[in-house]
Amino acid sequence: MKVILETQRLYLREMEEEDYDSLCEILQDKDVMYAYEHPFDDAEVRDWLNRNFKRYETYGFGLWAVILKENGELIGQCGLTMQECIDRQVLEIGYLFKKAYWHRGYAIEAAIACKDYAFNTLNVKEVFSIIRDNNKASQNVAIRNEMKATGRFTKHYYGMDMPHLVFQVQKQDKGI
Repeated sequence: MKVILETQRLYLREMEEEDYDSLCEILQDKDVMYAYEHPFDDAEVRDWLNRNFKRYETYGFGLWAVILKENGELIGQCGLTMQECIDRQVLEIGYLFKKAYWHRGYAIEAAIACKDYAFNTLNVKEVFSIIRDNNKASQNVAIRNEMKATGRFTKHYYGMDMPHLVFQVQKQDKGI
């Protein structure tokens, strides 16, 4: 198990092949996947997991499994991915959690850790979260992660136009 980050209540580690069933619980739940307009089928979950393996190989980061320290359960995923945003590629903090773990502060706890990792380990100057305009819960996580809405654009996905908001935060130089 390769732990990347640790917070007060969580471990974030690279996903493993054995995480497939837990990912199915997240990605095949229509309530969790409402911003995608559909729950994933088995092939889409497999593709999601394989894309993350490729991200680890290519970039050294990706979406990580979020593990609850108290019981070792995989409760979600949160991490950093390269995403197309309007006219360029940006580093995005993304997150999805099992519905049973919503509204407990886990998403913001993991997202803050990912932001700090991006700034302090990857030494980037800015990070983004690209969020469906109807996903108020994820927008609130971005806002609590000190991000500001800086733009909007429409993604074409699954045969639909989906408006998205762009949230951004820049690294604050602390000086000496």
